[in-house]
Parts: sequence; C-alpha cells; structure tokens
Amino acid sequence: MATSVVQVRADTELKEQAAKVFEDLGIDLSTAVRMFLKRSVLDNGIPFRMTRPRQYYDLSVGRGEWALRKLNEEAEKNGLSEMTLEEINAEIDAVRRGEK
Repeated sequence: MATSVVQVRADTELKEQAAKVFEDLGIDLSTAVRMFLKRSVLDNGIPFRMTRPRQYYDLSVGRGEWALRKLNEEAEKNGLSEMTLEEINAEIDAVRRGEK
C-alpha cells in the first residue's frame, strides 16, 4: 500500500502535550494520527462526541490532582481552607441531621 505525507499545523505546546499523552499510552504522535484517521473512516465521521467541556481541567496534571486543586481553590475562596478533619466531619454530620 502506498503512503502519503500528511502535514498538520498545531502550536508547539499542544503538540508537546499530545505527544506526552500518547507516549504514556505507548504510541507516538504519527501512530495516534493514523489511528484517528482509520477510526474516522470506520465511523464515517469524527470518532468521538464533539461537545464543549463543562469545565476546563489542566491536562498537565492528573484528573485527581486537578480536582483537589479546584476543591482547595473553592475552600480558600469560601474561607474553609483551614478547617480540621474533625470540623469537616462535624459539618457533614450536621447537614445529614438536617441542622444546616
């Protein structure tokens, strides 16, 4: 089967981030692009849902770490970042009892 060169323009940061994701999956960028093209043909369209994300998260960290950072930001914004575990559990118990 003959092959062709496909060129894609992307900003350097995006390319590096994507290459890191694919490296973690054990494939290179070219393989990932070929997979996308093959799947597009099989699906007769874009091989994933095209919706806007509900909330952006930072791909440079894991989702769990990102979620913890967001929770910490919210806690700081609401003046709750210095609560102890006991205080947090007391708040949860109060809500469960219907006191809050």
